[in-house]
Amino acid sequence: MRFGMFVLAAVLSLVAVGQEYVPTAENLQSRREFADMRFGIFLHWGLYSTFAQGEWYMQNAGIPYAEYSKAASGFYPARFDAAQWVAAIKASGAGYITITTRHHEGFSMWHTAQSDYNIVDATPFGRDILRELADECHRQGVRLHFYYSHLDWAREDYPMGRTGRRCGKDPAKADWPAYYAFMNAQLTELLTNYGPIGAIWFDGWWDHDSDATPFDWQLDEQYALIHRLQPACLVGNNHHFAPNPGEDIQIFERDLPGENSAGFVDAAAEVSRLPLETCQTMNGMWGYKVVDQDYKSTKELIHYLVNTAGKGANLLLNIGPQPNGELPATALARLREIGEWMQVYGSTIRGTEAGDIAVQPWGATTRRGDHLFVHILNYASREIYLPLQCKVLDATLFVDGMAVKVTPTAEGVVLTLPAVPTAIDTVVELRTK
Repeated sequence: MRFGMFVLAAVLSLVAVGQEYVPTAENLQSRREFADMRFGIFLHWGLYSTFAQGEWYMQNAGIPYAEYSKAASGFYPARFDAAQWVAAIKASGAGYITITTRHHEGFSMWHTAQSDYNIVDATPFGRDILRELADECHRQGVRLHFYYSHLDWAREDYPMGRTGRRCGKDPAKADWPAYYAFMNAQLTELLTNYGPIGAIWFDGWWDHDSDATPFDWQLDEQYALIHRLQPACLVGNNHHFAPNPGEDIQIFERDLPGENSAGFVDAAAEVSRLPLETCQTMNGMWGYKVVDQDYKSTKELIHYLVNTAGKGANLLLNIGPQPNGELPATALARLREIGEWMQVYGSTIRGTEAGDIAVQPWGATTRRGDHLFVHILNYASREIYLPLQCKVLDATLFVDGMAVKVTPTAEGVVLTLPAVPTAIDTVVELRTK
């Protein structure tokens, strides 16, 4: 059936505004499963990929939306293969995929009934890539999350924020009620036509953070709609502040929780008790940029994954697919190499919580039950002191079970390794009490 009546029913049945958000049992279980995965892949893919200049090209170059939209007639990602994408991502050890369904440029990557400006109606490709990706994720057992932009540089009804001012829109045509209804209709499509969705990942709240009068995004109603349509679906918002009511995960952009090195605005706020996620790029950009070949090494990426897990957070590692529908060769190589490492050490990352010792210059710790995993990333000595309150029963190298000497001290233990650590990550497993 088409969406008009369904959307109306959904909107009318929203939870009353102002009610305190109480997550359902399904939602709480989804939070636990999300935190256990510890590793996901972000995919920034849209019409912007055709320009190969990154996802902010329309804004940065000041291209009028009427001209920019003409690129849709040439968007034909003939080499897109959802099965290959999902298989490569699953083999890396990632448990979920977050893909941009509609970025700030306003182009929808699925067959939406709310606008013809989408990958099926506006391109010669004519295929619903979200449908293909969702089907493949469900088939291969990888959870699918949807990124959704709150702002839009192309739609006249979106009230002008601090971006998109050179993109040819007439601010006088802003119509927030119409735009809000459009967003909720699209979200309803995404949450009714593509099977179980792990999370909705919002972005763009910051576009109105300089308004003289605080902008009301009406998040309560929108979050309630999502939770009603799929109670287990998590809501996150990349707003750089402490979480709002109705949000189920806390997001950090290019920043480890608590470090505030990349613009977390509410610096005085404590890291929440919600599941945490840090998103980071594999190279420099989010969307594909042809000249951006500055990829982080496999060692750097594994270290970032370990330190993120040591903070009790997930790493959402980004790839910008090419306009032809392929994942870049270097990104695929990184996925393979991370996957090889995860084949050995994945159980020291997945299903763990932040360890007893905060992230240090030498590395991080993760814990599962009475097992503490000491990840030694940068250290030039055989002996390492660990300030621990728990009793250490024994210690072994995780990779081969070789015994590691443990010397108790007044405030912890000293581990004596068989040799100076030289691996990307030397993991010592402590059995504790």
